[in-house]
Amino acid sequence: MSITRFAVPLLAAVALLPVVPAVAAAGGLSWQLCSAVARGWDPDDQRTECALVPVPVDYADPGGPKIDLAVSRIRATGERAGAVLLNPGGPGQSGLGMPGSIADSHAGGIGLHHDLVGFDPRGVGYSADLPCQMESPEPDPGVPDRDKAREAAERIAKANRECVDAHPAFVRNLTTPTIARDMDRIREALGEDKIGYYGVSWGTALGAQYRSLFDEHVDKMLLDSVMPPDLSVTTMDDDQATAGENTFHDFASWIARYDSVYHFGTTEPQVAKVLLELRDKYGATVNGMLANPRREWPDLAKQLVAIRAGDQPVVKKTTPSGFGWDGEPSAFNHAQQAALLCNESPSPRDFDTIWQHRLDHMKRLPVAGGYGLYEQLCVGWPLAARPWVFEKGTSPLQLVGHLYEPVTPIGWALAMQHRIGGALMTVEDDAHGSLSSLPCADAAVTFFDTGRTTSASCAGAPTPKP
Repeated sequence: MSITRFAVPLLAAVALLPVVPAVAAAGGLSWQLCSAVARGWDPDDQRTECALVPVPVDYADPGGPKIDLAVSRIRATGERAGAVLLNPGGPGQSGLGMPGSIADSHAGGIGLHHDLVGFDPRGVGYSADLPCQMESPEPDPGVPDRDKAREAAERIAKANRECVDAHPAFVRNLTTPTIARDMDRIREALGEDKIGYYGVSWGTALGAQYRSLFDEHVDKMLLDSVMPPDLSVTTMDDDQATAGENTFHDFASWIARYDSVYHFGTTEPQVAKVLLELRDKYGATVNGMLANPRREWPDLAKQLVAIRAGDQPVVKKTTPSGFGWDGEPSAFNHAQQAALLCNESPSPRDFDTIWQHRLDHMKRLPVAGGYGLYEQLCVGWPLAARPWVFEKGTSPLQLVGHLYEPVTPIGWALAMQHRIGGALMTVEDDAHGSLSSLPCADAAVTFFDTGRTTSASCAGAPTPKP
């Protein structure tokens, strides 16, 4: 999740169970096929292995309660030179499947000389899935009634308090530095003095944190679709909405170019007017179609044509998550995301301030101003914020930014580069974390093999036709 502008699926909650014994043996981890130990795993997957790494709930109390982190691996297919740890972002997103997705991508060459290692961060999926029933705010295309909005905020605040009260030590330790320390325990369990890292979206902040704490243990680090160096969910909402406003008008212009196909109008203002009328009629579902990456435009335009013709929009449903190897693999944990963001963002917690910010956004950005979700997640969050602290390091660092992306705008990558250093490669697209899907991912392969960075520009996928 990687981080998105829109509401994320809320997975059904389960209770935290007693910690299961770690699958570890003296001298290393006991690897087994994930398909053999993880219920719900693809039974045809005969290359991905899984193991558990024990870590303390609180690193200030290393002898206290522990949980197990689920780790996955695809072994290097050639002469092995090390391991690359992977994280897809979110926060809240499972990373166990990332070795397979990277291996099958244009960046798959990384796996020739390196083991590809994924993991579920604490609070997600097989790594002690956080079982809180959280309220998820929906993007609203218009200004809702203030009393209705306050009532929704009170539900969010209640859910936040209940989650912290039910699991105080666990939730308090859902922070980026804690997960960076978890990564170092994984490194130790792998028997590596240094480890490579490939992070996307929020995973770039995790990488920056790991490098700040453990630079001497970083072999090489690549960060794609880069987060800002200072976390503020207020600023995130504003920056993403600003970029989303531009994307909406680009989308409307694209539809106008193909009026013979879609019949929404021949100019951007005509198309924008029709799309906003559909949004006013159908609400959040249509609202979530208006500022998406270019690769999705043909399918979204087709859906919008069907909606205009009277078809009801389809709302996707999610399936329950589980715990440990006996649970189903869950792709996302909404509660873990809220905890990480709210534990670290020094943003307002009160409804009145957040409501006014929303009104200001919608006045300045009439289309995308209502997309903001992150500030609302922290209404009533009872724990004090502990802001990120990132520092420069000496290990090889490659940043990748996307020129037109609304999810992690290019300005964030520039700010992060200024804070922590590294070379910045720019991709000429608007797709979040797309490097591995492009031919220029060979730059990533070269980087992990040689440490050679680049400041080149990379052509993204062309804007599609209907």
